[in-house]
Amino acid sequence: MIDEHHSPHDFETTCQRLGDAVPANEFGLLHTHDIHGTLNARGVDFAPQCRVFEVCNPKRAAEVLAVRMDLANALPCRIAIYERDGKVVVSMIRPTAMLSMLSEDAALAQVAADVEQTMNRIIEETVSD
Repeated sequence: MIDEHHSPHDFETTCQRLGDAVPANEFGLLHTHDIHGTLNARGVDFAPQCRVFEVCNPKRAAEVLAVRMDLANALPCRIAIYERDGKVVVSMIRPTAMLSMLSEDAALAQVAADVEQTMNRIIEETVSD
C-alpha cells in the first residue's frame, strides 16, 4: 500500500528535485507541509526532517469528483519525504490501493492506475542520480 524509495540525495536536494519533477509531469504542487518545522514550532521536539507534498492533476481529479464527490476526502495525492535511519525516503500511498478501499468503480480504478503511474515517474525522477 505504501511505496518507499531511498534517495541518494540529501533531504533539501530531494525536496527540490520533487518540486521540479511534479510540474514536468503535468501535476501541480498545491501545498507543502513542513511536519518537522510545524511540530517544533509547537513545542514538540521532533528531530527528523519530514515534508508532505500535496500534488494533483486537475483533469484527473475532476474525473474522480464527477463520479463520486465524496472521494474529495482522498484528494489530493500526497508524497512524503522524510529522514529515517540516516537515509532520505520518498514515499506515497498507492492511489490504486487507496481507491480500491473506497470504490469498486472500474473507470475510477483506471484513473487511479494512470495517476499512480505518473506519481511513480515523479518519484523515480526525484530519486535518480
